Parts: sequence; C-alpha cells; structure tokens
Amino acid sequence: MSRERSATRKSKGRGKFLNVIRKDIGSWILLVPSVIMFIVVLWQPLVSGVVLSFFETKGYDAVAFIGLQNYSDIITNSEFLASLTNTFAYTFWSLLIGFLIPVVVAVMLNEMIHLKAVFRFLFYFPAMIPGMATALLWYFIFDPGKGGILNILLGALGLEPSQWLQNPKLSIPLIVITMTWRGFGSAMLIYLAALQGINRDLYEAASIDGAGFFRKIWYVQVPCIKSLMGLMLIRQIISVFQVMQEPLAMTSGGPNNASMSLMLSSYYYGFRYFEAGRSMAVGTITFLILAVLTVIYQIASRKKD
Repeated sequence: MSRERSATRKSKGRGKFLNVIRKDIGSWILLVPSVIMFIVVLWQPLVSGVVLSFFETKGYDAVAFIGLQNYSDIITNSEFLASLTNTFAYTFWSLLIGFLIPVVVAVMLNEMIHLKAVFRFLFYFPAMIPGMATALLWYFIFDPGKGGILNILLGALGLEPSQWLQNPKLSIPLIVITMTWRGFGSAMLIYLAALQGINRDLYEAASIDGAGFFRKIWYVQVPCIKSLMGLMLIRQIISVFQVMQEPLAMTSGGPNNASMSLMLSSYYYGFRYFEAGRSMAVGTITFLILAVLTVIYQIASRKKD
C-alpha cells in the first residue's frame, strides 16, 4: 500500500509540474534563447577560464596540469601586489568621487520644470561615447607634455605645466574622473526613474509638517531610493574592480605600475606575454574577491535591516 501511495504522489507531482509548464509554455519558449545565450556567452567562458588557470599553457592551449602553480607564481610576483592595491584604490576613489554625483544630478533634474529633456540628454551623452574613445579624449586633456589641453591653459595663465598622468599620486584619481564622466549618466537615469516613481502624497505630507526643500530630499527621497543606492553601490564596485581599458589607453599601467589594475594585468598576461593560464588565474582571483565583497555587503545589509 505504501508503494502504491508513493507512486500515486509522484504521478500527481509530475502532473502538476506538466500543467505548470503547459500553462506557461509561451514564457518558457521566450526564456530558452536567453538562457542558452547566457550559458554560451557568460558561464561557458567563465568555467573554461577557471579550468585553464590550473594548466600550463602554450599560447592559448593547455599543455599540462600544474594545479595551483599559476596562482603561486602570480601572487609571489611584486606586480600582483601593486595591481591588487591599485584596484582597491580605483574602487575607493570611484566611490569617493563618483558615487553621489548621479544621485545629486538626478535630484536636480527631478526638481526641474523646464528643459528637463535637454539636460537629461546632455548628462547621458558621455555614456554613448565608446570607452576607448573617452579614454583617448581625456588622455589629450591630461597629456603631461606642453601640447596637453590643461597644460596649455596653465601656460596661458603663466603657470608651470603639470605631469598629470605621469604623477604616480594623480594617475588613479584622474583616471577615475574619466570613468565618472563617462559612466554617471546611466546611473543618473536609473535614480531619476526611481525618484519620479515616488508617491506625491509623501511630498504633500512633508509640506504639511513644515519640511523645506532639503528636508524633503533627506526624509522623503533618500529613504525611497535607499535600497536602490545599495544595489548601485554593488554594481559600481563590481564595474570599477574590473577597470582595464582606461588605464590601458591613458597610462598603460604606468608610471612604474602606479595605475596597473588586476584586469589590465590579466590582459597583459594573455595578449602581451601569451600566458593564458596566468591570465585566467588573475581573472579567477578577481572573481573570488568580488564574490567575497558582495557576500560581506549582503550580510551587513541584512543585519542593518
């Protein structure tokens, strides 16, 4: 009897599962191509890269399994420590310089009455320029030679030219300014959409309580976009932690590895030294660091909530 009951339960469960699939068959058909592309474009290269990091490579072909030797060689290399430190510096300066800019601009646009669409386009326009073109544009601005745009302005004012990107203390902050100029527009649009979705009754209630402009921002707008700011914080950390094309185009990681990042180091291993195993090892280490930081943030956010 018990076997018959268990068989009956299994058949009922399968029937319910098939009914669910039949009801949502249209959604499943639309979802399958995206899942296939996700696996082929993202997960398959990711898994292949992790596997390749445990092999000695000749060009891009695996030759022999060497375990953690690639990781050991990378970690003991002084360039890795500089790249790791610089990557955290990129993240720090990005949060310090660029995290609040899209929030402030979104608040300003949300309060505007006239020409809102024009300013929205102007602020978003830098995000439409290809990343390498943006980096080259700002390279000519920060060019340490006499032909650099900023040095030309300094010369017109009777001041001595600056080294700008050739100054180890300025290279990372200047690159972060370039990244912020290009990237804040897309984040601004997300914040603006969230602000425009706030219930107007909250503003009326705040006005009745005597709240002014800044109090409405602090007590109405900020709480409503607080969770979104947390998600954007994670997004920005993940994005900046993988910075590569800006230092590649503007400094090539110099001067003296002062602006070298983990992803630029991985790029050099793969396409300058043709050591694919070590390149994948650097990428895997970067992935693990980001995973740990994300988990820590999620745990801290849950405790705070």
